[in-house]
Amino acid sequence: CIVWDWDSNGKHDFIGEFTSTFKEMRGAMEGKQVQWECINPKYKAKKKNYKNSGIVILNQCKIHKMHSFLDYIMGGCQIQFTVAIDFTASNGDPRNSCSLHYIHPYQPNEYLKALVAVGEICQDYDSDKMFPAFGFGARIPPEYTVSHDFAINFNEDNPECAGIQGVVEAYQSCLPKLQLYGPTNIAPIIQKVAKSASEETNTKEASQYFILLILTDGVITDMADTREAIVHASHLPMSVIIVGVGNADFSDMQMLDGDDGILRSPKGEPVLRDIVQFVPFRNFKHASPAALAKSVLAEVPNQVVDYYNGKGIKPKCSSEMYESSRTLAP
Repeated sequence: CIVWDWDSNGKHDFIGEFTSTFKEMRGAMEGKQVQWECINPKYKAKKKNYKNSGIVILNQCKIHKMHSFLDYIMGGCQIQFTVAIDFTASNGDPRNSCSLHYIHPYQPNEYLKALVAVGEICQDYDSDKMFPAFGFGARIPPEYTVSHDFAINFNEDNPECAGIQGVVEAYQSCLPKLQLYGPTNIAPIIQKVAKSASEETNTKEASQYFILLILTDGVITDMADTREAIVHASHLPMSVIIVGVGNADFSDMQMLDGDDGILRSPKGEPVLRDIVQFVPFRNFKHASPAALAKSVLAEVPNQVVDYYNGKGIKPKCSSEMYESSRTLAP
């Protein structure tokens, strides 16, 4: 430890230093004091009668354990992924080969490529491998009214698909039945997942953490509502990963991903924590799956830890218990 006398002009004066160990500092935990002589090596070398430049006293020591992402996962926290797909008209008519939703008999379109590449990465984190999958921005049967949060398997009571392959099959099945429309409103789907995440907060446990994976061509029309929804969601066990499909201008998305500054609601309320990760899929078309995985999941572990540590919620069972059970296992 190095001790300085602080000066407002920035020219701080060096007082002295001492060395300690964690074990030594823990001595101040049972109401005892621990102290060290603060030594200035220059004075010690010059002055014969030099004892010290003061005594540093530690009155109290508290240990605050910071749990890791692995601690929460090993403790039984389940990651719940929800997929949302953009079916707005800006993607192009699925019958047209230029469309991002082009229905090709043999080759996957841009959305399928992104869904499979990103989904297979996320799949490994999801405990039950069941993905609620929704669409937004399309007119849906039977009345062909516009919806911004419809189940792509058309089963509103159970929108879950079995694995990423199940999402792919539901996507391929629903696409010919939809009328691509608009506008591109993503606030409703964020609010839908936030509702589930909000119910989870009642448990006061690290049981389920929700991640919304949005695949979109990038031109959002409800930016104010989306900012509001993200600020609200930043208080919940939830993260949002936005994958930009195609070659549109994604500057709006970069703004939602608060890396360049704090995202605020239209009223000026800042996000409690950064929960949005934006990934332009075009940057990873020829990259390795590992590079894509690193970018997609770059911020998720810290977002999970920030949420639970911020709330003072410990893992349901600690990694020490996991280690001991693993050691005792036959």
